[in-house]
Amino acid sequence: MRLCTANEVMALDRQAIRQLGIPGVVLMENAGRACSDLFTHKFSDYFPGSVLVLAGKGNNGGDGYVMARILADRGWRVTTLVLGLEESISGDARVMLDIILKLGLPICFVDDISILEECFTAAAPTLIVDAIFGTGLQAEVRGLQAEAITLINQSIAPVFSVDIPSGVDGSTGRVHGIAVKADLTVTFDHAKIGHGSQPGAEYAGDLEVVDIGIPMTGRQKFSSHVHLLDEAEVQALLPNRSAVGHKGKFGHLLVLAGSPGKTGAAALAANAGVRSGCGLVTVATPASVHDIIEVKLTEAMSYPLADLDGLISSQAQPQIEQLLVERQALAIGPGLGQSADLAELIRFLLSSASVPMVIDADGLNLLAGQLECLQGRSGQPLILTPHPGEMARLTGLTVGEIEANRFEIAQQFAIKYGVVLLLKGARTLIVAPDGRVNINSRGNDGLASGGSGDVLTGLIGGLLAQGMDGFSTATLGAWLHGRAAELVADLQGTAGMTASDLLTQLPVARQQLAKGGYLC
Repeated sequence: MRLCTANEVMALDRQAIRQLGIPGVVLMENAGRACSDLFTHKFSDYFPGSVLVLAGKGNNGGDGYVMARILADRGWRVTTLVLGLEESISGDARVMLDIILKLGLPICFVDDISILEECFTAAAPTLIVDAIFGTGLQAEVRGLQAEAITLINQSIAPVFSVDIPSGVDGSTGRVHGIAVKADLTVTFDHAKIGHGSQPGAEYAGDLEVVDIGIPMTGRQKFSSHVHLLDEAEVQALLPNRSAVGHKGKFGHLLVLAGSPGKTGAAALAANAGVRSGCGLVTVATPASVHDIIEVKLTEAMSYPLADLDGLISSQAQPQIEQLLVERQALAIGPGLGQSADLAELIRFLLSSASVPMVIDADGLNLLAGQLECLQGRSGQPLILTPHPGEMARLTGLTVGEIEANRFEIAQQFAIKYGVVLLLKGARTLIVAPDGRVNINSRGNDGLASGGSGDVLTGLIGGLLAQGMDGFSTATLGAWLHGRAAELVADLQGTAGMTASDLLTQLPVARQQLAKGGYLC
């Protein structure tokens, strides 16, 4: 599903009003009526409950006034609480406000925090409509509006947000200090980036998109290239697989991983590479743990590298160069450890390896502080797969700062360093070097366990070895990884899910996707 920025949708509104001559009040009426229809349908069990419409001073408030009128006409007990004085409302919103004033519907104007709680409590809402801010919000929420959002979030009443939960940035998903936690959000014409990316997605609840009458003909094209992934989009990324192919035709992945106490990470990555559909997988690991790796692997091969104190040493560079001659992709990082030699090895591989590469875990930590070696690499794809903690180390930001503004930080990083960035977490972001973004909604909390990232690394490496481009590989890998977790959860739940549980479900997820077997 294509997502757009707040500015793009506002431009559509302006085009409809100024160029096509569709009155703004018509669009507002259509928006409010579509919201009322969904509200009535979704919350029918509460009828004729006490509905509190909290309205701001702008057009989002105007949509709320339309809802208040229509819901009252349908028999709901509606009170409108306006965050501002009557004389402060203007434009199309004023037109809609005047109608409910003339109808004598219950309404309260509040511009003082001291009486806000009193009015809110007196309304005794069983349902709340949030029409305070729309998608154009860019400033931090403070004062009266912040207090109103606090009261909404403290209430046990279900919350319906008009267009976007108030406080969420429509173009990024960032929360401007505080935001409404909605149960249902209804937006207009197109979903926005703020609905699909975290943390905004967490605040939106269930999302519905409605048509408000802006013609498709002659509209300006969106410039954003952001997608909340659906099955059809991901299905199109699956690599061709010949029925008469052999293992040499499906790619050979080299995994650089492992150290004392962390051989499990190397084994998980290798086995995920095998489960990706890759023809051959070799794990290159420190000689001191090679025998352990051999015991853990059955389908994948292994190779001992020169090591120092249990970690791969710089003396292994010629060995790795030779191994790469007949490999189609390189995965670096799971259980690799930290040392000056390994940091040197990362720099060497980034400058010399002529195969597609995915870097995760310790590989990312080794990159921190020497990101300049990412720039200038050309030709072959480079994929980085950090979780928020690793992203914080790469950027020098805090984890809190990363989580608060995931979309912009990830997009800026990928563009600056010319990499494909997969930022893990709920609603994993996959960003291309040119700024395109895919948002993955597959997965569950079972992935929050040790080793699941190693599985993703091996899976992505195996897909790279099959000849896919970097952005498509990271997108398909994130999707299959998340879907495998859902399949495991169907069998046993998420508590106690292990990374190795994912391995047997990866081919199942791929087969279902190929056949379109779980379009939901």
